[in-house]
Amino acid sequence: MEIYQLRTFVTVAQLGHLTQAAEVLHLSQPAVTAQIKAVEEEVGMPLFERTAGGVVLTRAGQELLPQAQEILASAKNLLNHARSLKGQLTGKAQIGITLMPAVLRIGPWVARLTERFPLLEVCLQQGVTGDVINAVRKKELDGGFYLGKNPYVNVHTVLLDNMRMRVVLPKGWLARVPDGNPRELGKLCWVGVSQFSSLSKIVSELWRELNISPKKVSESDTFLTAMELVKSGVGVALLPEADALAAEQAGELEVWPELVKTAELQFVFAADKASDPVLQVLIGELAPVWGIAIPNFE
Repeated sequence: MEIYQLRTFVTVAQLGHLTQAAEVLHLSQPAVTAQIKAVEEEVGMPLFERTAGGVVLTRAGQELLPQAQEILASAKNLLNHARSLKGQLTGKAQIGITLMPAVLRIGPWVARLTERFPLLEVCLQQGVTGDVINAVRKKELDGGFYLGKNPYVNVHTVLLDNMRMRVVLPKGWLARVPDGNPRELGKLCWVGVSQFSSLSKIVSELWRELNISPKKVSESDTFLTAMELVKSGVGVALLPEADALAAEQAGELEVWPELVKTAELQFVFAADKASDPVLQVLIGELAPVWGIAIPNFE
């Protein structure tokens, strides 16, 4: 039995779906099916049962899964140990960034990495939050910054901050809301948010809390664009508090008083890469930059 076959078995067991497993493993579905069949033939018993929603482990599959996971972990540890024996850490880290670099403290973080690990190459790719976490899940990125709740069981997160968000309006629009009733915000136009951005879910959650369903105009997938649209009188938006208050002080827009929405700002990475030396360094250098304790993922 080959390691890659065991990896396919474990991935299908974790996701419960052949198509999703094929996507994560960068294989075709027939290839995943063939590898599962090969494992079943070698052990001499079926390991999965098909259901309407995907596949589930048989009793035999449940018994074998922990040992298969241990074998994969041992193989990964062997490779990691071999790499560490070569001396100084080398490699390339592909990192997805979503918000403004200053908000993510990219400068101080990368400065620490390049100073302490000069042979480590850090490559930064700007993207929409939804695209970043999907690329992390598929291991196209080694890690990334994500705003919102992590929807994937095979992705681990490090909480960096609970970002405070504020509702901002074009200049003069506060006067349109009688008695300062936040539910009246539903009668104003809002800047739409791309469905590929996690901000869309955060805004939708705020609307549910306020029990409003505003009309959406235009669409944006970045805070900078949304702010420019608000300044130009297009509509209302949800922006990071620091940016919102700075723009208000400059007389460029208005901030709805008192109402604050928080969103989790996280560093995300594939769960099965937790022991990778490069990833451990990336996460370790986040701690002093953000003043946080790094959880144990073992």
